[in-house]
Amino acid sequence: MAHSLPALPYDFAALEPVIDTQTMQIHHGKHHGGYVTNLNNAISGQPALEAKSAEALIADLSAAPEAVRTAVRNNGGGHVNHSMFWRIMAPQGKGGGGEPTGDLAAALKSTFGSFADFKTRFMDAGAKRFGSGWVWLVLRDGKLAIGSTANQDNPLMGQAVTGLAGKPVLGLDVWEHAYYLKYQNRRADYMTAWWNVVNWTKVAELYRAAR
Repeated sequence: MAHSLPALPYDFAALEPVIDTQTMQIHHGKHHGGYVTNLNNAISGQPALEAKSAEALIADLSAAPEAVRTAVRNNGGGHVNHSMFWRIMAPQGKGGGGEPTGDLAAALKSTFGSFADFKTRFMDAGAKRFGSGWVWLVLRDGKLAIGSTANQDNPLMGQAVTGLAGKPVLGLDVWEHAYYLKYQNRRADYMTAWWNVVNWTKVAELYRAAR
């Protein structure tokens, strides 16, 4: 199998009460697991595709045969997006919550005015994403930017494909399956609570790598 479902870096119940245990189990095992299975099925028997990382696959969708391109886009995107999502969260008080420090904090302040202003703009982008999708903080041309993508699209796919380009630094899943069991249709409540489990140390690492 070219790709596998990564283990969570914490227990299924670790993000309670922000994200409930059952949602984590279904989200990780069923949804993310399904993307991995479907991606492997789509590229099976195609050595050139099987040899690529998931990030490389979605960054060059034109290299995938047209017959499987949509499957690679949807399921490769889902695999990449969720693999990042699990890593940028941590239990409250054990790496989750608070505010960023260092270079990332300075860049957010320089770009958006303050950390609070950044959060407001990020949540606004998430609230305005119609239907299913993600909201992102990306590094593009050396500068931070906020945007959103539909479905399982990722900014690595490029502006022409998704309407947003850049290297993802922070990403929030706003599909209903990410929050519906606990928050029902209250996406804003989910996004507000989510800041309590953001692992800013990991986000800072992604920012440094993107630079």
